[in-house]
Amino acid sequence: MGNAQSLIEDGTVTLTEAICCRDDIMIYLMKQGLPPNSAFKIMETVRKGKALKDPEKWKEYTELMKEHNVPDWYIKSCEKIKYMFPKAHAAAYVTNAFRIAWFKVHEPKAYYAAFFSIRASDEFDSEIMTFGEEKVKNKMKEIDLQGNNATQKDKAMYPVLELVLEMYERGIKFLPIDLYKSSSTKFIVEEEGIRPPLNSIAGLGTVAAVGIENARKDGKFMSIDDMKIRSKVGDSVADLLKKFGCLDGMSQSNQLSLFG
Repeated sequence: MGNAQSLIEDGTVTLTEAICCRDDIMIYLMKQGLPPNSAFKIMETVRKGKALKDPEKWKEYTELMKEHNVPDWYIKSCEKIKYMFPKAHAAAYVTNAFRIAWFKVHEPKAYYAAFFSIRASDEFDSEIMTFGEEKVKNKMKEIDLQGNNATQKDKAMYPVLELVLEMYERGIKFLPIDLYKSSSTKFIVEEEGIRPPLNSIAGLGTVAAVGIENARKDGKFMSIDDMKIRSKVGDSVADLLKKFGCLDGMSQSNQLSLFG
């Protein structure tokens, strides 16, 4: 913006001629006849945004470029650059984007499970997002109505809500959070849908979720108290699990009542 964009818009250069990544600088300067070592040093200076931070050195580089018929617009463009990554880096972004797009089209459950696990773990709230699209739409409307007054948390949640809604509209659903089937932190792909992790319950942290996952490896919990002791979690975590139906059918303690 204000550099290659402006040069292309006013017809000074085409996209092919503009500086688009750091490799372009060295290759272009070598084609103009500059020694490879000088071309490399200029590229390194420019790509780090240091062209104008050492005026004497830059003056030396500028004179060298002018001697080899490098146009003024090119030199000024170099001076405006703050940072540039290499072409291989740009290519990696593009090929990765194609991979992600392929999964979104052909393996949607894997795509959504991976996205929610990796990119949306902090913004995902099972209470809002796993009970159907109407609840998702209502939350989106609520955030829209708040406008700029919406909290930072809600603003960060909005794009995740959009993706959850898209998932529902493609016919994919969330499965209930399960004390034994849900992972502590990862969304799991199953035949019937995607199973959210334990830590997607707002207020149930990752440490508690991992504690539950590790404890259940030693066998089923005999009671809620047994789950709390083995998982090293408190009453608040147990209450959250109850709210989501994860402890249905489980007694409070191992003790039998004489009057039950």
